[in-house]
Amino acid sequence: MSARAALATALDRIERYDEDIGALLEVDAAGAAARAAELDRSESHGALHGMPFVVKANMCIEGRIASCGSRMLEGYRAPYTASAVQRLIDEGAVPIGIANMDEFAFGSSGENSSFGSTRNPWDLSRAPGGSSSGSAAAVAARMVPFALGSDTGGSVRQPAALCGVTGYKPTYGVVSRHGLIAFGSSLDAVGVLATSAADVERVLAVISGADERDATSALRAPFEPAPARTDLRGLRVGLPREYFPADLDGRVRQPLEQALDDLRRLGAELVELDLPTTRHAIAAYYVVATAEASSNLARYDGVRYGARIAGDGSLQGMFAATRGAAFGAEALRRILLGTYVLSSGYYDAWYLRALKVRRAILRDFQAAFERVDVLAAPTSPTPAFRLGEKLSDPLAMYLCDVLTVPTSLAGLPAISVPCGCAAEDGVELPVGLQLIGPAFEDARVLSVARCYQAATEHHRRLPPLVAGGVA
Repeated sequence: MSARAALATALDRIERYDEDIGALLEVDAAGAAARAAELDRSESHGALHGMPFVVKANMCIEGRIASCGSRMLEGYRAPYTASAVQRLIDEGAVPIGIANMDEFAFGSSGENSSFGSTRNPWDLSRAPGGSSSGSAAAVAARMVPFALGSDTGGSVRQPAALCGVTGYKPTYGVVSRHGLIAFGSSLDAVGVLATSAADVERVLAVISGADERDATSALRAPFEPAPARTDLRGLRVGLPREYFPADLDGRVRQPLEQALDDLRRLGAELVELDLPTTRHAIAAYYVVATAEASSNLARYDGVRYGARIAGDGSLQGMFAATRGAAFGAEALRRILLGTYVLSSGYYDAWYLRALKVRRAILRDFQAAFERVDVLAAPTSPTPAFRLGEKLSDPLAMYLCDVLTVPTSLAGLPAISVPCGCAAEDGVELPVGLQLIGPAFEDARVLSVARCYQAATEHHRRLPPLVAGGVA
């Protein structure tokens, strides 16, 4: 397929479905058309020739909106292009739009965007997950074959699970963060959402590798996929008891048990084990993440860029008026929490203690990987919930990430793959299987996911909204 034909298909699907879904904040049809025509005239083809994609609104593309889903940066256009995005462009991929997101990546439902909620293509009354809500929904509706998101505590994997697509968070440092607007600098990872693990591998091979513009970039060669597996014989898969509690939602448990049977049928040995410190992960995460968020968001003061509200005319009055008017409720909540745990008298009691818990969580994972090759677990504790269901209860919303934040705190690679559906009120809702590996064993995690998807059909299922209109 030519680049122009691929683009025409993507734009047609965006026009057909996005008015209902709200996945995209901006579509650059003219710029994408010019790039596609240029690619079709070229005699050399890159690894991703002509593939259209969208990026989350916290990633920079020169001249395009980089609002982070916030009024604070409404209308802000990036002066340069993020390293991961530039590498995609250099290999022939065509950026066509900016995806909606929870404000500054603060959220698990897509409802914290200042520009309206994204809706789940499987049921428009339900949340798509977050904070990479628009990226996940765009892939689920087959507007694009892949999208970039960011994963701080599960923000690629959780919406991937709720939208029935494949979502990958690489080992921290494997993909450059240059051009990713920061939330939690020690946690943020550029991730990939796609229709299959094989497509994730194609994208990861392009965007990974050392980058001198990012001090946290791992000094490693770009990702190379492992040889294709026809079975999982010899693979030991750990099942952390903490991820399969007795009260795990039955709608999630049933597809997960079938997925584990599929892994066993493929030859894997399933091993139960314990990750005892993970029960403290949510508490530690929301100390570390909010502390880093409060530091990173301090730059939005109305002085250098972004919104500016005059207030009472004084400098402090401008700061207060700007932040009060331009930050949403969840952003303000996290800034206040982070400032509190970093304040004098509380730094040792909260922030330093959370860092100690973070190290203990990593040690638990390291001990587990001495016994097994990968871990398997649910991605989300529930299928997609209704829009508005958790908005008035921030703690309930934070618990949506209970199964993904331990991996983020440890900086490990993890993928969510569709493993079935749960029926509710006559609607089928996707369920995700999460596979986790040791640091820098990205190829191992993806090869297991690719083998599982070669033996199952869950990742091929389409939301009812688009099933009749996608060939």
